[in-house]
Amino acid sequence: MIDFTSTPIILTLLLGSVGVLIPVISVARKEKGSSLYGGIALGALLVAIGFVIYQIITKHVSPAAIFSQNVLVDDKFGSFFAIAMLIVGIMTTVGSFNYMRGRSNPAVYYSLILLSSIGMVLIAYSTDLVMLFIAWELMSIPTYVLAGFSKKDPSSNEAALKYFLFGALSSGIIIYGISIAYGITGSTNIEQVIDGFSKLGPDMMPLAILAVGMFIAGFGFKIGLVPFHMWLPDAYEGAPPTIAALLAAGTKKAGFAAALRVIIMGAIALNLNWAFALAVIAIVTMTVGNLAAIRQKNLTRMLAYSSIGQAGYILIGMSVAPFSQLGLQASLFHILNHAVMKAAAFIAVAGIISTLAVSHIEKIKGLGKRMPITSLGLVISLLALAGVPPLNGFWSKLMLFGAAINSGTAVSWGPYLAVAGVLNSALSLAYYGWIIRKMYFEEGESDKRVKEPKSIIAVMIFSIIFIVGIGVYPDPAIEFAKSAVPVLSSLGSIH
Repeated sequence: MIDFTSTPIILTLLLGSVGVLIPVISVARKEKGSSLYGGIALGALLVAIGFVIYQIITKHVSPAAIFSQNVLVDDKFGSFFAIAMLIVGIMTTVGSFNYMRGRSNPAVYYSLILLSSIGMVLIAYSTDLVMLFIAWELMSIPTYVLAGFSKKDPSSNEAALKYFLFGALSSGIIIYGISIAYGITGSTNIEQVIDGFSKLGPDMMPLAILAVGMFIAGFGFKIGLVPFHMWLPDAYEGAPPTIAALLAAGTKKAGFAAALRVIIMGAIALNLNWAFALAVIAIVTMTVGNLAAIRQKNLTRMLAYSSIGQAGYILIGMSVAPFSQLGLQASLFHILNHAVMKAAAFIAVAGIISTLAVSHIEKIKGLGKRMPITSLGLVISLLALAGVPPLNGFWSKLMLFGAAINSGTAVSWGPYLAVAGVLNSALSLAYYGWIIRKMYFEEGESDKRVKEPKSIIAVMIFSIIFIVGIGVYPDPAIEFAKSAVPVLSSLGSIH
């Protein structure tokens, strides 16, 4: 059943109607370079996020839940991810104002951003595997086109092709997992699948484990977990830099929303002790991402590998969730912070590329004098990603590492996971600091200040306020993340 008055349906109707309307307006006006389309898309996203916030304030959403007899559930878990992903959509749209100026097909570009945003939002609210897959494809298909939007750029075409091939593979793996789950339980509703899994005999248990394994692999491609990360740097580098922000900060978060809905259900229902396996994946993902980032000379590739490393940090909280109540709270808090931090970093790079046509790290010497606001926004976002106090990334990482340490009373490897996270955070400062050094402590070919795009400045100002504001006063964001965590004890009551 579908409640047509629920938040996800209202958001779908709003963003979908505007997304379809923009190309219609474009055909009617016969204008190719108008900024009108970006303004319409931005307005729709602002109304959407305002509606979600209003629903939360007026308590028209239910507490965080995994279960629902509907295919969509209007709960705080979904609303939390919706806000994070709509913020990314807004930042991407505003950051694109300058990038799309003078380029063809702006109406299609902004329409695809809205359609992809619908998919991301619906993933967060989905409690049915078929609905989850439909939302997954609705999110993914527009981004395949957006990744290759610069049709005359061979690297953009290569990025789109690689992204499409790996995305199609991940979708195939997910639908295979869904088919197995349906075959052995007779349902695609997450609650009923959990119930069916919990009642399986020993002969059917391997199939259930295979199904959950398929979900982990399928979602792992989008999240960028090692060893499913190989496509990510090339796709981010070749895609338009603003779309790289949408992929790194938006679609990855949708992958985590899906993973939390499905993977946790499988682990609880099957009584699987996968915490140690997730911890190993977290350490490997952090380490591989950070070590690879140090070797990069291209800003976009460096941020892409950094994004892989950040996925490992988020996985820390998920791996210790069975042993520490702080685990999922910390993961959700870092997901919200990372959405803004990573989007701000990619949008700053987009401003640098569109203004100076450079992306090599050696070409940004003296950038602090040439583009001071963009440089400041990039520095703040990088320091926040590294977990430097008093920025927001410090608090979410502190919670993640604290959860790992707290889990030491139940599992011996918990504190070691925290140590690995701290060491990787220190390692990330090597390449973040390298970028900062080039911008502020090395002389460039010219010190002449250039005109910074107003849209990029707007995104930088917002991100600085967000990052510093939550860093100084994190309590409201932490409480919001706490309220969005599903009650794991309710999962155990299925048995």
